[in-house]
Amino acid sequence: MSDPSTPAPPKKDHGRAGRDLRAAFASAIVLLAAIAVSLVFWKPAFMFIVAAAVVVAVWELHRGLLAKDIDIPEQPLMLGGVVMVVVAYAWGAPALVTATAVTALVTMLWLLRRGVDGYVQNATAAVFSLVYVPFLGSFVALLLAEGPDRNGGGLDDPGVQGIIAFVLVTIASDIGGYVAGVLFGKHPMAPVISPKKSWEGFAGSIVFCLAAGWALVVFLLDGDWWVGLLLGAIAVVMATLGDLCESVIKRDLGIKDMSQVIPGHGGLMDRLDSLLATIAPIWLLLHYLVYT
Repeated sequence: MSDPSTPAPPKKDHGRAGRDLRAAFASAIVLLAAIAVSLVFWKPAFMFIVAAAVVVAVWELHRGLLAKDIDIPEQPLMLGGVVMVVVAYAWGAPALVTATAVTALVTMLWLLRRGVDGYVQNATAAVFSLVYVPFLGSFVALLLAEGPDRNGGGLDDPGVQGIIAFVLVTIASDIGGYVAGVLFGKHPMAPVISPKKSWEGFAGSIVFCLAAGWALVVFLLDGDWWVGLLLGAIAVVMATLGDLCESVIKRDLGIKDMSQVIPGHGGLMDRLDSLLATIAPIWLLLHYLVYT
């Protein structure tokens, strides 16, 4: 039994970074390596990663919402989320819309077993979770399915190229914001929501995103330069909004991180916030201005 007079060990100070950079980089490398291997050798394998991410993200949301006594049903959301990813990849957007509607109805019916108390609260939060994670996440499947060969892979595959562009331009927003924020950040963008996010960091995100979008569309996707700049502009706005929205959710729930499943990063949702916000408009842009 520990001595109550013994002081608790001090928390590690990670400086202005706010996190353990060594663990963060190691985790990021492992995740990116798994994504790269699946995309290069057999792109349907990437759907297993997306489906697993949906399941973990739903679990994290359930865990976080319990802090406010909101109890969403994990089972139908997880199962329905996986089905949504699969049908989006196999049959496209119309199938995704249908699967989303069916999952929402099944989830509301599932909640009937609990009775009247809390039904509206839990059903509303469940449908919110359904749209926020599985529905938006399924646009990754729509983007990957672009091109004539759904069972392909490699850097010449249009769907793989689209995923690479989507991931890298979103990462560019995070890196640009982080670097500029740490070096020059003095003016908070939203001090109540996210005290560490600054206007200087946002400027860094803009520069990095525009450069990355232009380079990726011109040299990887063989598209027009202005489409690349548009891609970068959309990515920086949506990634920033996605990050702020997730910060609002956590502050409202009174939690710091959704979980600790990724060393150095916190929860999976803490890394997916920007990606979930950018994927739908990026798919729309690439589908109509690059692939057609």
